[in-house]
Amino acid sequence: MTALTPKKGRVFSGARPTGRQHLGNYLGAIQNYVALQDEYECIYCIVDLHALTTVDTTENLRQNTYEMALDWLAAGIRPDESILFVQSHIPQVTELHLFLSMVTPLGKLTDLPTFKEKVRMQPHNVNYGLVGYPVLMAADILLYKADTVPVGIDQEPHIEFAREVVRSFNYRYNAAVLVEPHMKATEFPKVLGIDGQQKMSKSLDNHIELAATPEETQGRVMQMVTDPQRLRRTDPGDPDVCNVFSLHKVFSSPEEVEEINVECRRAGIGCVQCKQKLARNLNDNLEPFRDRRLELDRNPGEVWDVLEDGQQRAQEIAALTIAEVKQALGLA
Repeated sequence: MTALTPKKGRVFSGARPTGRQHLGNYLGAIQNYVALQDEYECIYCIVDLHALTTVDTTENLRQNTYEMALDWLAAGIRPDESILFVQSHIPQVTELHLFLSMVTPLGKLTDLPTFKEKVRMQPHNVNYGLVGYPVLMAADILLYKADTVPVGIDQEPHIEFAREVVRSFNYRYNAAVLVEPHMKATEFPKVLGIDGQQKMSKSLDNHIELAATPEETQGRVMQMVTDPQRLRRTDPGDPDVCNVFSLHKVFSSPEEVEEINVECRRAGIGCVQCKQKLARNLNDNLEPFRDRRLELDRNPGEVWDVLEDGQQRAQEIAALTIAEVKQALGLA
């Protein structure tokens, strides 16, 4: 594998293994992961330990990890220049998590808006790991001395928390060991599901998988809710409130987008025809991804080899960082 080439800085980002990825995942994160590789040294992690804080069973955890890696690689993550690995394969992250917890006030964790949201979502399972989730997230970033973290604005409190942890650690132990990460604000669009109301989500079964067949994709698109005020074919529509049109703006040509924008408003095109056009364009756009995915899936061992290689390269960075941390703590 080719050694990482220094670029603008080092990016770190991770996502929980949720299996096959959908359009929301792609538009919200994956396409950004791919683009960042051109300018940054990128480290991408499948954070399976984080997943343990919210799942009731780990029966599909390994398969979900594989499916996510498969989608990321098919979408354009380049393992010869970026590092792609699984969080739990690097034991130093749990070590650093423990060390960072010593400089983290409990009240700070319980005040974070994401913790309060999780408590509302799973009041029956407010576990210790859930409380310490931001500390583990900070450990993910700081272990690899990433200076850039691409996140949506909603994650800003977590990045600021990580920065505060760095300052607390370096000050308490009088050693400039950890690097303060900076947030790279990214406009992650909120991709609505086929219901046109909720964010696209597997748990709500309102998603469209990237790896779905063309027939499955068309079936899901045809279920999509359009302009709720347009009751009849002869009624003029409002593309500005139509979820189908929002995806046309991503997957259709500018000329076709303009045509639909005009024709919908004067009832020159119906919702069924509009959805048929989207399904066709969506399938055309996803065909190269699906071809690459099928090719990769023919050799599952090669996907795991990519993750193992990523583990080895991530391990080299992690080992150096944890050695410096232990020295600062007086443990080495």
